[in-house]
Order: sequence, then C-alpha cells, then structure tokens
Amino acid sequence: MAGAPAFMLDTNIASFIIRGGAPALMRRLQAQPVPSVCVSAITEAELRYGLARKPDATALHAAVHAFLLHVQALPWDSEAAARYGELRAALEADGKPMGNMDTLIAAHALAAGATLVSNDRAFKRVAGLRVEDWTAR
Repeated sequence: MAGAPAFMLDTNIASFIIRGGAPALMRRLQAQPVPSVCVSAITEAELRYGLARKPDATALHAAVHAFLLHVQALPWDSEAAARYGELRAALEADGKPMGNMDTLIAAHALAAGATLVSNDRAFKRVAGLRVEDWTAR
C-alpha cells in the first residue's frame, strides 16, 4: 500500500498504550512521527468489542476513543484479504495455525508493508513479517 504507515500496532500493544503502557513502549511510541504509526481495522474492532463488553467502564471508553482519534486505523482491503488467505493456508499446512484475529492482523501488516509492533512471539512464525517488540528494554 503506497503511503502506508511504517508501524502497525497489534491489539496487545494498543491495549498497553491505552492503559498507560510500559515505559519503554511509551518512549518508543513518542519518538515516532504520528503518521508513521497505525492499527489495523481488525485491532480497532477488537478494541471496540472490549468496550462493548464493559459498557460501564467510562474511563476505558474515553481512553480508547482518545487513542483511536490519534492513531490511524487502516481499512481492511482486498490486498489484505488475499494475504490472509495465503497466510492462513501456509500456517495450517505447516501445522502451526495462529488465532484468527492474529492471522488477520499479520496479513494486514504484510499487505501494508508495515512492521508489526507486538510482544506476542506467535507473530515471529509468519514468513516475511517484520516484528518489533517495543515493550522490551
């Protein structure tokens, strides 16, 4: 995707940020230009699902909405869908499938040409996916 952000935050990293984050994560995030960081529409969906499960958590609702105002959510498109089909088939053929949401996010990062920011080691199994853990250090 032309002009896509350089870094895509996975749902766990987005949750860390929303809840105040690990110091190393927050430092690394603050060092990035805002347009270089995004989330997948899949991550946005997961965050909104979390809110729907906690309708009375007003502080959490405010924090998620503030986060989504500042971080672009890349729309899911046909290129991401094509990468998902290929990736899921390859992982299943290797006998090492991932959770569906993680597979969708990994495929979206691949399609966008973005480095996935995650502390989930499962993403390291995805061929060609660049992964960085900003919570370390």
